Amino acid sequence: MVVVYVHGLWLPGHEGFLLRRRVGRALGAETRSFSYASVGCGLDENALALKRYLRTIQADTVHLVAHSLGGLVVLKLFEPGVVAGGDLGFAPGRIVFLGSPVRGSWSAQRFARLPFGRRLLGLTAADTLLVSRERRWAGARDLGVIAGDMPVGVGRLLGPMGAPNDGTVLVEETDLPGATQQLRMRVNHSGMPFSALVARQTAGFLREGRFEG
Repeated sequence: MVVVYVHGLWLPGHEGFLLRRRVGRALGAETRSFSYASVGCGLDENALALKRYLRTIQADTVHLVAHSLGGLVVLKLFEPGVVAGGDLGFAPGRIVFLGSPVRGSWSAQRFARLPFGRRLLGLTAADTLLVSRERRWAGARDLGVIAGDMPVGVGRLLGPMGAPNDGTVLVEETDLPGATQQLRMRVNHSGMPFSALVARQTAGFLREGRFEG
């Protein structure tokens, strides 16, 4: 069993170390981190890179845990089209999204209006966060979604967010119809990879296909 962590915007993946260690210990699993160029490459290119990476893993089970923008890369991997066409070619497993703005991002849209904001966000964010949209999970794998509602984060600097949020992502932006289960936790966006409670709920879902409680 292998658990692969997929990081968010502007991050290298190292921030997922505690999450990976906690989840790995809970499941008795090997953990890895997939690193991608969130700024320099577009969504399709990064999803294809993830697909190629997962195909190199020799294991009976491959779970995915994706934080923030990483969830959009994983979602693209499973959507019908160029990336997901045909057999994905890697082992089955479950998936957990942590604060992934699958419906677009108010914070990213506001940030893009600043001087050089769109350039700083990069290509993957431009492909997927700057337009609000409806998405639905149609993948064959169990998918759990965790949303935070502790409103502490850099998104608050861009103006009043006007709805429950984790400081960067609105709770409603994480809503993904078709997901197996969705859970709201008292945690902020950047704190998700460091939270022991988030790690416990993530491990529980990967193990059982449902969150605890």
